[in-house]
Amino acid sequence: MRKIIIVNSERMGHGDDALGARLMGSFLRKLCNEKTKPEKMLFYNSGVKLLAEGSTVLDAIELLAKSGVELIACGSCVHHYKLENKIEPGMIGDMKGIISEIMAADTVTTI
Repeated sequence: MRKIIIVNSERMGHGDDALGARLMGSFLRKLCNEKTKPEKMLFYNSGVKLLAEGSTVLDAIELLAKSGVELIACGSCVHHYKLENKIEPGMIGDMKGIISEIMAADTVTTI
């Protein structure tokens, strides 16, 4: 079963930004310890910042990549935030590829 997680923000939920950042970090680190992981994670909007050099959750991102989770960042978003050459693990894709991945997945979860 092809599972995809979409990360569309550097924070989890709406409201307090500091709490949202802590929740995202907690989610990603706990996901690393799960036996079953998504096949791919798609990052867009400010979510691409999580893949960039200096990210406070880069430890979890690197563990997910090492465990075989494919990490794909939206190229337009990377460009918007001026993160070219700063995306550590993962690859830069485009909206056409993101759509293809979503349409081919059995389950898509947005956090």
